[in-house]
Amino acid sequence: MNISINKLHKAFESRIRLGIMSALAVNDSLDFNSLKDYLEVTDGNLASHIKALEKEEFIGVEKSFIGKKPNTRYFITNLGKRAFNEHLEALENYIKSSRSI
Repeated sequence: MNISINKLHKAFESRIRLGIMSALAVNDSLDFNSLKDYLEVTDGNLASHIKALEKEEFIGVEKSFIGKKPNTRYFITNLGKRAFNEHLEALENYIKSSRSI
């Protein structure tokens, strides 16, 4: 039996990107520090993965100030929701198909 993994999206191969998308899928938005703490990653590591997801237009960014401190919040875009859901569905189908091997 052949199992197709073509619908798995390359952007979600990284556990950090998968974590970012998972967190944003269940929250309206999260700030940088919340994502960093949740995923237990460094500033630079998180920033590089966020940049990759922004490039794909899977996440958006909102910059504001709280008092005099800058605050950057991230949210999942409609395109990101579709791509992430397709990825999860493909992964689920792959797992189900693997059971019958």
